[in-house]
Amino acid sequence: MTAEENSKAPNSYWYAGAGASAGSAVEVLQALRRFHAADAGMRRRLKADMDMNETDLSALRHLIAAEPSGHAIGPTDLTRKLGISSAATAKLLGRMARTGHVRREPNPLDRRAQLLYATTKAHHEVHKSLGSMHERMFVVAAGLPADQQQAVIRFLDLLSAAVDAPGGSA
Repeated sequence: MTAEENSKAPNSYWYAGAGASAGSAVEVLQALRRFHAADAGMRRRLKADMDMNETDLSALRHLIAAEPSGHAIGPTDLTRKLGISSAATAKLLGRMARTGHVRREPNPLDRRAQLLYATTKAHHEVHKSLGSMHERMFVVAAGLPADQQQAVIRFLDLLSAAVDAPGGSA
């Protein structure tokens, strides 16, 4: 059996005892793994394009995600979201400020504290690197009938809960 045939075989490594009726479910999970591999490749390209490490990109993602709601993020918030030490956050912010990706401003409610924002440069680089990919992803999602969109949403939400459940990794 070739590697390609094995990757499409319903009873592969994790599902050897699942039986023939599990074939479609295994194919769904294999398709999800292919998407995950493509997503990981995109993230590697983005890191190279923006000359940033994974933690810097994650920090930038959190800052950009907070903007539409008007919720400002401070260094302590970012430390919690990234799961790193406050010293590591201070180094990260210094590095990102030097490269022009993060702007720090005094918190108007507490002048001793800071608020963090993604810069125009950061937004431009993210859009340049990811804009066309997001457009293609939207076209794919919009091309599904509404009932299939709802099925995909439900599936991914349930799968997210299954993956987030305790006891899933070492």
